[in-house]
Amino acid sequence: MRIWLDGTLRDADDAKVSVLDHGLTVGDGVFETVKAQDGTLFALTRHLERLTRSARGLGLPDPDLDEVRRACAAVLEANPVPLGRLRITYTGGLSPLGSDRGDAGPTLVVAVGGTTRRPDTTAVITVPWVRNERSALTGLKTTSYAENVVALDRAGRAGASEALFANTVGQLCEGTGSNVFVVLDGEIHTPPVASGCLAGITRALAVEWTGAKETDLPFDVLERAEEVFLTSTLRDVQAVHRVDGRVLTGAPGPVTAKAMRVFDERAASDIDP
Repeated sequence: MRIWLDGTLRDADDAKVSVLDHGLTVGDGVFETVKAQDGTLFALTRHLERLTRSARGLGLPDPDLDEVRRACAAVLEANPVPLGRLRITYTGGLSPLGSDRGDAGPTLVVAVGGTTRRPDTTAVITVPWVRNERSALTGLKTTSYAENVVALDRAGRAGASEALFANTVGQLCEGTGSNVFVVLDGEIHTPPVASGCLAGITRALAVEWTGAKETDLPFDVLERAEEVFLTSTLRDVQAVHRVDGRVLTGAPGPVTAKAMRVFDERAASDIDP
């Protein structure tokens, strides 16, 4: 594997970041995951716009997007994969131990790994922990991901691929790395960004392309929704066939199946919507 680190491609064994990098010591960094298919990145412009928003939210300098694009192209050329997960990581850089940043400047890492297409349906669980819709990090895609690691580990031990959170006022929010949609009376709904969920790239496209409504939803909507589906960079639109112990028979249901079809068709016709 060849990895871009601070301006150059390096072999994986040589792609080393300091143990004093702020991304490692305090999770001071942001990232994007972009779907790579046959050497082409999907919705890269939207991902780079969100990378910049996240960096600004942490008080990091704006990333040099021309450099990020060059890095992405170089990494894809050096590591051809039919389907891949390209990861852009941008951190506070070399810093003193503690929360204060140093003055060495940010660290930029771009890497890609191969993956396989997700199954059409999956199982999810709910977890007792909540998203804080008033947090300083709300809406930012940061490297402070330990909360998601804990929840996803619980999901895996329950035979599920995702864990769903409520927010502090008991509303449906999001998954560890996905947005959630429900079908009620034949209509698609998803929590608004004000709920504390990440403004997912795939989420935004699914709302635009399916006409989904952004709605404040109680967490227990998962107990009565006719259909449930997830969206994310690598899931695209993925139906849910089980929520905790509740089985959604026939998943993907007709509304979700149509959303999956529309998303695939629209994404295929425009690589950078």
